[in-house]
Amino acid sequence: MRAGIRTKGAVLAAVLALALAGCSSTGGKRAEEERERAGGRAAVDTPRWTFAMVTHSGDGDTYWDIVRSGAEQAAVKDNVEFLYSHDKEAGRQAQLVQTAIDQKVDGLIVTLAKPEAMEAVVRKAVKAGIPVVTINSGQDESAGLGALAHIGQDESVAGEAVGRELNERGHAKALCVVHEQGNVGHEERCAGVRKAFDGKVENLYVDGTNMPSVESSVEAELQSDRDVDTVVTLGAPFAATAAKAVKQAGSDAEVNTFDLNARVAEGLRDGTIGFAVDQQPYLQGYEAVDLLWLHRYNGNMLGGGRPVLTGPQLVTRDDAADLEKYTERGTR
Repeated sequence: MRAGIRTKGAVLAAVLALALAGCSSTGGKRAEEERERAGGRAAVDTPRWTFAMVTHSGDGDTYWDIVRSGAEQAAVKDNVEFLYSHDKEAGRQAQLVQTAIDQKVDGLIVTLAKPEAMEAVVRKAVKAGIPVVTINSGQDESAGLGALAHIGQDESVAGEAVGRELNERGHAKALCVVHEQGNVGHEERCAGVRKAFDGKVENLYVDGTNMPSVESSVEAELQSDRDVDTVVTLGAPFAATAAKAVKQAGSDAEVNTFDLNARVAEGLRDGTIGFAVDQQPYLQGYEAVDLLWLHRYNGNMLGGGRPVLTGPQLVTRDDAADLEKYTERGTR
């Protein structure tokens, strides 16, 4: 029987990899490379289940590389065939979820950055008997769509933590740079900052797919409003761009950011970035795969119906040395 399950898993993996090739450059290849890097050894002898993860990531987003790395390493341990695909456009993301449903995967991990576009297809997965875990975004909508659990950061709480830290640093006016309009998590972050911050907060909406445009928009805003003394970016790739804009505008504004990558860790060390909010994306990927495996194998569940929080954790210059080590290996 186990051989049959393995065969079925291999066929599903091959079909899904082909079907999703247009939106995921490597399909299941990277997971297989991770398995080979780890010696190809699982820590368990459970059936070779197939789990798919479908996110709203755009191409080249380093944040999602970390989520994916955590998921792949958990898949190695749990003897899971892991398939990853992504699309920043909500309708196409929903189509990728539908493809996973059609292939009868054994578990599904999805993000709900734009819940209204994902609602029908997530409900369809649940109705088909596929256990679903949501990660990163859509915390408030997750349970209502039938997901087993949500793993991620409470974005409102994270925003409030930023607001309090800005108070501690004596700031008076913040520019909150929103790089993806319609993303509920991004709006919650800025709203949280506004709730806890004693100063003023202005939202600046930019096209996150066009870094030169982001840079010029931030620079122009800083030139026109000299009262802005801190720029808050909502994703690690935008922090360095904001720092360049600050310099070119001749502004003294401090740049702070949500999320981490190697450049943010470097910026914390050299002082071009004041602090960062780490929601620990590696944990989001790792725990989502592990939770699905535990649920299928042992009926386990985390959170008691409430979100399983991976953040926020505020990190500063004092943490930079360790963070650089972690970001270099792709786990922070």
